[in-house]
Amino acid sequence: MGNQKKTAIRRISVSSPIISSSRRPSNLSENNVIKKQDMHPKTRKVLYSLRLRKIFSGVFVKENEAIMEHLQKVEPYVSYGYPNLKSVKDMIYKKGVAKINQERVPLTDNNVIEQALGEHGIICIEDIVNEITSVGPHFKEVANFLRPFNLNKPEKALQGKKRRFKDGGDSGNREDQINELISKMN
Repeated sequence: MGNQKKTAIRRISVSSPIISSSRRPSNLSENNVIKKQDMHPKTRKVLYSLRLRKIFSGVFVKENEAIMEHLQKVEPYVSYGYPNLKSVKDMIYKKGVAKINQERVPLTDNNVIEQALGEHGIICIEDIVNEITSVGPHFKEVANFLRPFNLNKPEKALQGKKRRFKDGGDSGNREDQINELISKMN
């Protein structure tokens, strides 16, 4: 039993689907989701569909009805919100890794980006940042090109309780306050 408890404690994380939105008038926005705890197999399946397989990992997702429904199902296990340009830029520059031929490739060379996303007019890291923050027409291709971000454990430990952020916990919708969490974990 002691070993299971250690595993559960290690599993407590913040997987943050980062919902990116500059508070645009349109319904298009992105989320950053951060994964949080041990859970039911159906819940795990929903997290896997969001590409959140590890603790303290984050992804960008475009906000729509289906994504918000998924986030409601896994709300006790993730934190999500609307990151600003600075947070998106910091995450991509510091933790950005691409998926090319099922391999992890650090985003250090714009030639790699141009070869993979050049057909969509995306040729450098700044184009990736712009596509994510503006939730452009090729958001899905860019988000899938980026591997889930491996974030650091925040210095101040997370509570690990299944309480929503607005009730004093760590999970759920943080809206614009996701930027503080991202800066602690980046």
